[in-house]
Amino acid sequence: MTSSAQPQPCSLDPVNLAGWRWAPFLEHAVEALQPFEPVAYPIDATFLRREGVAGSKAQPVAVCTATWGCGTEKLRQVRAACVEAGSAASVLNFVANPCSGFDLPFFGADLVTLPSGHLIALDLQPALKTDQRHTAPVWERLLPIWEQWQKVLPSGGPIPAEAEPYFSPGFLWTRLPLGTDGDALIENAVFPAFVAYLDLYLQLVAEAQPVSDERRQELLAGQRSYVAYRAEKDPARGMLGRFHGKEWTEAYIHGVLFDL
Repeated sequence: MTSSAQPQPCSLDPVNLAGWRWAPFLEHAVEALQPFEPVAYPIDATFLRREGVAGSKAQPVAVCTATWGCGTEKLRQVRAACVEAGSAASVLNFVANPCSGFDLPFFGADLVTLPSGHLIALDLQPALKTDQRHTAPVWERLLPIWEQWQKVLPSGGPIPAEAEPYFSPGFLWTRLPLGTDGDALIENAVFPAFVAYLDLYLQLVAEAQPVSDERRQELLAGQRSYVAYRAEKDPARGMLGRFHGKEWTEAYIHGVLFDL
């Protein structure tokens, strides 16, 4: 993380989206990061908050996309992409990108509400999936958490084969219905699962020790592969393009969300 200005402490009030479903999740994450003394991550003002209108002329829907980001000693970039578009969409994409000098996975949370239902994904995603030094210390602690919550939440279905290198065996993936049943599961299962996954991740961050220069280069190559895949396959591309236009969306995906 580089900036010509002196890094500033990161705000505890990251976004202001009235009625946003996922606010408690982001608020919890921001609070949990405070012991790591986060500083604001440099994000161009063009991407901090973007407002627009979706839907038809007869039934327009106000859209707001807001971005929050910070960095710490061991986390190069922690950022949240937040979308509120009424009944059309409500989204939190929260990702922690580790510094390559520490043998850490990525933290990823996708919390999405669409007219068809809720799509929920939580994971500690490997940079080097076939490297036991990288994965074993994480997965032996992650899998019991996954087992606890995957029993409660319905499966989201299979993931594409090309995506498998970028997800762990503890990938928690579910689809929930809109309405009372889905809301109850979000409150009673999704939120505590999010807290548990994040708690474990931050424990790993606290414990992480610097690696050798050779190991740093291996981790960096894996991280670049992960980021390139996520940028190419970002499922929000179509939605953001409709809301804010293709040019802004591509700059946002490559220059902010996946900027390594």
